[in-house]
Amino acid sequence: MGIILGIDVGGSTTKIVGMRADRTLISTMMVKAYDQLTSLYGALGNFMDTNRLPLSDVERIYITGVGSSYLNGDIYGIPTHRVEEFSAIGKGGLWLSGLEQAIVISMGTGTAFVQADNNGYTHIGGSGVGGGTLLGLGCRLTSADGFDSLCRLADSGSLKNVDLTIGAISKQNISTLNSEITAANFANLNSLTTENDIALGLVNMVLQTIFTLGVFAARATSIPDGPIILIGSLTDLKQIDSTRKAFSALYPNKFILPPHAAFATAIGAALHGC
Repeated sequence: MGIILGIDVGGSTTKIVGMRADRTLISTMMVKAYDQLTSLYGALGNFMDTNRLPLSDVERIYITGVGSSYLNGDIYGIPTHRVEEFSAIGKGGLWLSGLEQAIVISMGTGTAFVQADNNGYTHIGGSGVGGGTLLGLGCRLTSADGFDSLCRLADSGSLKNVDLTIGAISKQNISTLNSEITAANFANLNSLTTENDIALGLVNMVLQTIFTLGVFAARATSIPDGPIILIGSLTDLKQIDSTRKAFSALYPNKFILPPHAAFATAIGAALHGC
């Protein structure tokens, strides 16, 4: 008894987590959200069955995300509470990272930037550039037919025949920018460019854009050089580590990728009941 479920119904995925009253994380699960209500109930049923939990063990459900607006009333008669998404983003990001204040970047279908501290959570702004951008362009510009196949293509790609670097336009570093820094995304396409290179170039462009906007968002707050927490589905991309390394060398902000980062918003929702 006493299990709290947190469900994040996004634009392309539904994420569900289970927590006990002492904030012990039971399990996490993600399903595709082609239809928000179908994926919500599917995720719930799959989660309960996989963890061999009866519905009677669930005390409360906390739901968030853009898709939560499609739900009316309680789920299977279980008290169901709606959590404002930016609050869930901030709360989940801080809890997973163990910090008291930070900028939290939620990288889903689109991207949201939230300032989070013990006093509350403020939506700084957002961007339409995110996983939806990557998937849409990837499926149009390559043979990929989905996110997984696009990632497989990118894993074998090279940026050499895609992006223009500082080193290609200058014989020396420009200020603090070394020769390997991107000067222009997709400005070096040529006859040697493969679809694997294009896939990687898209991943790189989306991640660099999000990270850059995150730095600019931080500068608009009271903690311009403060830590930046990365959460959301795009944190599963292999290339995120190299992007973190590159941006850590450029900016004073510390880029943090906590465990269970993809489920941070669902976790933040569940924490509202623990």
